[in-house]
Order: sequence, then structure tokens, then C-alpha cells
Amino acid sequence: MELIIALVSFGIGLGLIIFFAEQLVKGVVGTSVAFGISAFLISVIFVGFDPDNLAVGAVASAEGAAGIALGSIIGAAMVAVAFAFGLSALMAPMRFAQVPSQVLVVPLGAIILLTLLALDGQLSRLDGVILLVAFVLALLYLVRLGKRGLDIRPSGEVAESLEKAIRLGKMPSLGLLVLSLAGIVGGSELLVWAATTLLDRFGMSDMAFGMTILAFLVSIEEIARELPAARQGRPDITFANVAGSILASFLCNAGIIALVQPVPVEAVVLTFYLPVTLITTVVILGVVWTKNVSRWAGGMFIALYLIFVIGGWIASAVNART
Repeated sequence: MELIIALVSFGIGLGLIIFFAEQLVKGVVGTSVAFGISAFLISVIFVGFDPDNLAVGAVASAEGAAGIALGSIIGAAMVAVAFAFGLSALMAPMRFAQVPSQVLVVPLGAIILLTLLALDGQLSRLDGVILLVAFVLALLYLVRLGKRGLDIRPSGEVAESLEKAIRLGKMPSLGLLVLSLAGIVGGSELLVWAATTLLDRFGMSDMAFGMTILAFLVSIEEIARELPAARQGRPDITFANVAGSILASFLCNAGIIALVQPVPVEAVVLTFYLPVTLITTVVILGVVWTKNVSRWAGGMFIALYLIFVIGGWIASAVNART
């Protein structure tokens, strides 16, 4: 009976998170527009905005489920960076008119910074502050590039919300924001409880589960954000979601999650998950730098994601026995 309750709760929690995450984006963007924040600045801040993974990670951190918390950061980013971007390239090969080298450096720096902070085996609250400061500095840098002509546009929910935001007033936007926050936190609490119950029942590693299965389920909408833009001949928007997802996950989300409660970092994260993520990102940025992302490259990105998933389960099993 407990197993059935946990499975049903997992499904309900996931559904609530996905539904209210979309409403939260509308509420946040609508409130921002209502209070006079420019569309460009909103685009910079919310490219890659990922409230569902942030909520799951924060609740998991508070509950002491470090594997799920880290999965909402690293595993979620890999879905956007490798799987969704790779699938987009397979379906619609991309050619870039220009690729500013400054933009390529920013996401790489975010991963390296988190890796360095995690080397002591923990993401502390001080590390969280450092990551959030780095996030703000990265945003300021993107704003500076924007003034020099860099076209930064959001996709998916943020783009749709910007189009509709002018119709919303301050109070409706604020109300939607508050309601969505309550819904997404409630869904996250239910999801994390169900996930930990299932993990205990089947004796699975919360690290491997959080990095792969849960991260994929919560982040599957990345495909809907990246693929349409690639098909419409806007690879710049597709790549913006990749870069934005890294910034949001490794700096903003990681910083907030660490502030909620320090997150212990297992050896397998430092020896496998982070190195594979860094290598994958370097490969993808290198291909993007050539301005031509072919179907072959897309297949390679998906292969790297499969290495992350399958290798992660193997590495976690080996780590558990040692």
C-alpha cells in the first residue's frame, strides 16, 4: 500500500511542479513588466529560468536528500545542454551567423566555479553566496554585451509570457506569482517525499536517481524550449537556452539550494558527474564556435548524455561498494 501511495504521490507532485512552474514564469514576468522592468533585462535574467528544478532542489536540500538536490543542478543542466540540444540538432541542423566568444566563456566559467567550490566535499552557505554573486555578475556582463549589440531573446514560456504580460495588471500578476509559488513548493514536497520513499523501498542510490531519472522527468520541457527555435531557423535562441540553463543551474539554483542548507558532495560527483558535464560542455561549445551544428554533432551530444546516465549508475554502484 505504501508503494502505491508513493507512486501516486510522485506522479501528482511531478504534475503540480510542471503545471505551476509554467504559471510561475507568467507571474514573475508579468509582475516584472508591471513594475517597469525592461523586456531586454527580463530576457537576460530569465533565459534558462528553471523554477521547477530550483524548487525540487531546495526542498531536497532542506530534507537532506543531497543526491536529488545535486541532480536538480547538474543532471538538469545535462538534459538541456546535451540531450535537448543534441535532439534539436538531429531534427534541425543549426548554422550560426555569429558566435561571440565572450558568450561561450560564461557558461564554462559557471561550471568551473561550482566544481572548485565543491572540492572540499560540500557546497556551504558561503559557497551559495559566492555562486549568487557570480550569477549577478554574469547577468551584468550579458547586459553589457547586449548594449554592444548581442541579441538575447528568451524562448518557450518566458517568450510567451512577455507577449501576454502587457495584458496583466500588477495585482493579477502578483496573485499568480504567490499561488504558483505555493503550488510548486507543495508539489516539490510531495515529489521529494515520494522519491525518498521509493529509493528506500528499492535500495537505490539517491545520487544516481536524482542525476538521471528525476532530473530528466523534471527537465523534459527543455526539448519544447529548444527544438521549435531550431526548426524555425533561430539557433541563437536554442543556444541561448543552453547557456542560460547552465547559468541558472550552476549559479542561481545552486546558490539558493546551498543557502537553504549546505549540501554534501559525494566523491562520485567530483570524479564522474562534474568532469563529464565539463567535458560535454567544452565539446558542445567547441562545436558551436565553428558555427555549424550538424546531425552528426547532435548524435554525439546525445551519446555524451547517455555516457552521463549509464556511467553515473555504474559509478554510483562502485562508489557505494567502496
